[in-house]
Amino acid sequence: MKGSVVVSAAVEGIVDEAVVRKLIIEAGGSPGAVYGKNGKALLRRQLPGYNNAARHSPWIVLVDLDRDAECAPPLREDWLRDPAPYLCFRVAVREVEAWLMADAESLATFLSVARNRIPASPERLQDPKTEMVNLARHSRRRELREDMIPRDRSGRLVGPAYASRLIEYVQTSWRPDVAIEHAESLNRAITCLKRIAEKGKDDR
Repeated sequence: MKGSVVVSAAVEGIVDEAVVRKLIIEAGGSPGAVYGKNGKALLRRQLPGYNNAARHSPWIVLVDLDRDAECAPPLREDWLRDPAPYLCFRVAVREVEAWLMADAESLATFLSVARNRIPASPERLQDPKTEMVNLARHSRRRELREDMIPRDRSGRLVGPAYASRLIEYVQTSWRPDVAIEHAESLNRAITCLKRIAEKGKDDR
């Protein structure tokens, strides 16, 4: 977006990358480089460096809550007690899939499932990733089921093209402005991004 503030990011994986890029645009910023994308442990080790960079330019670091804490604030406190002025350190409750389910109408259309199968309160789910796979099991599209559901005896939690399908959904169908009505942690993430984007403009 011409003239908008560039926001760098760090995430756990490639689905999260697609999500933060869309959120940065939603907040009026321009996505910069996205770092990490190799799991939660690496993201935590590198967080001090990202925080240091955010003393001078806008950053978002996104991590899943998973079962690491009962809610987001204790995790943020444990990971980073002194966030830099330009840092949005946000936690998806409990996984970023919950944010994607929060736009129920779009997800139902994308997955070719009945609208009433999408959970009404996705942030209350203990395992949103498993719920997303289970939704795919009901898809009327065979190719989508084959991509998202793990093969028998594969030992995997998701199908071979699970991430690719979710990235496709994020890029083509997901509406963060609708999803914030049913995902408070997403709403907080966008609010934070808008704040640092505006701060970046003011400090130019």
